[in-house]
Amino acid sequence: MTYNYREGNMNLQFTQEELKFQKEVKDWIKENYPEDMKERYVGSPNGHLTKDEHMKWQQALYAKGWAGINWPKEYGGAAFTASQKFMFNKEMSAASAPSVVAFGEKMVAPVIMAFGSDEQKNKYLPEILASQVWWCQGYSEPGSGSDLASLKTKAEDKGDHYLVNGAKTWTTLAQHADMIFCLVRTSQEDIPQKGISFLLIDMNTPGIVVQPINTLDNTPIGHHEVNTVFFEDVKVPKENLIGEEGKGWTYAKYLLEFERGNGYSSELYSQLSKLRLRAQLEDVGSSSLSEDIGFIEKLAKIEVQINAMEATELRILGSLTAGQNVGPESSLLKARGTEIGQAITEIAVELVGYYALPFNNPGPELGHNEEPIGSQFANTSAPRYFNYRKASIYAGSNEIQRNIMAKLVLGL
Repeated sequence: MTYNYREGNMNLQFTQEELKFQKEVKDWIKENYPEDMKERYVGSPNGHLTKDEHMKWQQALYAKGWAGINWPKEYGGAAFTASQKFMFNKEMSAASAPSVVAFGEKMVAPVIMAFGSDEQKNKYLPEILASQVWWCQGYSEPGSGSDLASLKTKAEDKGDHYLVNGAKTWTTLAQHADMIFCLVRTSQEDIPQKGISFLLIDMNTPGIVVQPINTLDNTPIGHHEVNTVFFEDVKVPKENLIGEEGKGWTYAKYLLEFERGNGYSSELYSQLSKLRLRAQLEDVGSSSLSEDIGFIEKLAKIEVQINAMEATELRILGSLTAGQNVGPESSLLKARGTEIGQAITEIAVELVGYYALPFNNPGPELGHNEEPIGSQFANTSAPRYFNYRKASIYAGSNEIQRNIMAKLVLGL
């Protein structure tokens, strides 16, 4: 598959070599994705796996040579072509395989590659690629979310180290993390953006406390998703500063392009396909819901939107080489991808009707063996609907993404 960005010519005919690669991915997943792990991942309310399961899965990908699919070869990455990325993501989604936890490989690693010292690259990149260390993200604070420049977590210069005090919140899976990449304020002078620096902090440092946030899906502590991380007189060595002091805002924006610029269409197609299968099992009178004209129309509208999303992704990804960030177009992918995903979770709730109301089954990953109330899909529909409301907020709300598109893409 090729795409000429300047001339706008896209050839969507995959080569025999590309199709061979797709089959290789499909066969590898079948051989290496344990059925019991898949059952827990698919059947739990929000796809919960243990830290050990995530790490083992990612290490298996590393052993195969499929870690760092967006990384350039100079850092050990797989350096997939646009077609290979498309095929890989498509087969992973079709198999309901876990995504690589993004914070290390997809988020902080590109920042280290672009702005880190040689010592930082040599220290952190190999262990990130091999999934030996779990990272989390320290951006949002109790009083600073989309207005990130107002952050107050402070890092005082103490000569050979910084002394960090403050708090970060909505920190995903911080209970598992070995490291956190953190935006901190090192100066109060000039505009707020100029006083922010980017630190790498060991989560085992004295003075760090991780407190779970109990969310609406009522997931048991230990299997929860988000946390608040408190810093009290936390010593961070000066060598853990990325780039220059006061340039953290620039590095943070660069990272967000990678966080926002993920491909969405493969996963959206997979979710839509599951909806169609579920609809065949739900009765409406004397026929299945899959034969209901109104329901068919809803799914068709979603599919058209995913088709457009896929074409946009292929156009953008096809114009990039390995290791490049998407740029401001990442805002387009993030806004549309999350909104389509939210629409799918809403239809999933409609599909099971009032059976989506119970919130009492924590899922098979906790050894819960009671039969779900109503449809076998009811256990996951409401939790995933509520959980995915966050998608249009994190990584910068979709309203902010539209402002970015208006300014940097459309030139308004």
